[in-house]
Amino acid sequence: MIKCQVCRTENLDDSQYCDECGALLTSQKENDRRMPNFQMSEAPVFQSANVTSIVIPPIMEESGAKETSLAKEKASNEKNVRARLVIERGDSIGTEFALAAGESNIGRWDADNGIFPDVDLDKHDPEAKVSRRHARIIFENGKFLIEDTGSINGTFVNRGRRLLPGTPHLLNDGDEIIVGKTFLRFFINQ
Repeated sequence: MIKCQVCRTENLDDSQYCDECGALLTSQKENDRRMPNFQMSEAPVFQSANVTSIVIPPIMEESGAKETSLAKEKASNEKNVRARLVIERGDSIGTEFALAAGESNIGRWDADNGIFPDVDLDKHDPEAKVSRRHARIIFENGKFLIEDTGSINGTFVNRGRRLLPGTPHLLNDGDEIIVGKTFLRFFINQ
């Protein structure tokens, strides 16, 4: 058994870190080589916090260079944003989602299954009426199209008929999109 020098917990011989406090463990032989021979009453007492993760500090940039790179990144992102969705009914009214050129998926986050939608309605859909992979908006040939991706509760545009899965539907500025019980308004950036 290896005794932790920080909290005095006994750990298995092959342990590298203390099971109780997370401190790096050293064998008694290593301790004898490194530390002078203290009596137990003279030994230094260490206190530690519970260690749950290791934090690596970020690489620091000069403030001018950092501001310039952030401004460039923001300008680049704004150029790519072609449209937006705004929640109009349901939880979190007014929440906006930027839609870039290409494809934007609408659904609910599910890390266990590797689903990370661009328009994540997970925290805005308490009844889980939005499917994990509910719909997608595609920007193609200068036009926006929406397509249901096989959702359980369907996708509706302007309160019309339920969209057939896999069949793209043309979107216009100001269209209402209903996914589950969440009402969204689609706006094209001018």
